[in-house]
Order: sequence, then C-alpha cells, then structure tokens
Amino acid sequence: MIDYSWLNLGSLILGLIAWLIPFFGIIRHKKSKGNVSLLLLLVSVGACATALWFQISYNNYLVHIQDWTALMDTSPTLNWVAGILLIGTLTLNVVHIVLYKNVTTK
Repeated sequence: MIDYSWLNLGSLILGLIAWLIPFFGIIRHKKSKGNVSLLLLLVSVGACATALWFQISYNNYLVHIQDWTALMDTSPTLNWVAGILLIGTLTLNVVHIVLYKNVTTK
C-alpha cells in the first residue's frame, strides 16, 4: 500500500521550489544581464501546480478512507495555504519577468 503522507512532504518541497526559482532569479537579475529562462519560470509554475495537486490527492485519500475528522481539521488551513502558494508563486514570477523587461530595455 502507498503511504500517502509523503504527498504532504512532496507538496512542501515543490512549493519551496516554486518560490525559490523566481526568488533567485530576482536576486541575480543584474548579474544575468537580462537572461531569463522561460523554462525556469515554467518549472516554477509547474512545481506550484504539482504541489497543489499533491494536496488535492491527499484530500482525496482522506475521503476514500472516510477520515472526516482529518478533513474538517485540515481543510480551512489547506484552503488559505494553497492561496498563499498560488499568489506568491505568480507574484514572484511576474516580478522576475518585469525585472527582466527593465534590464533588456535599458
């Protein structure tokens, strides 16, 4: 049988990856001389989407085993954490793109 608790750890790691990729791109935007990798931005958004899918899969597992108490305890927190992850990832990627545009237009 699969240990579904790994989905939570995977979600956390992927969420951190989703934030760290554009964060380091923002820090290094002057050193990179305007080189932004579209692939890295897609990896960041993909990591965010996969992290959210892991959480949905874990909730599906809780429904499957009918652990309603766990669902009721974790659902409100999961809702706002997922929103923070999504908004944070999109914001960091947009800032990274804007800084890239500013470097290339100078």
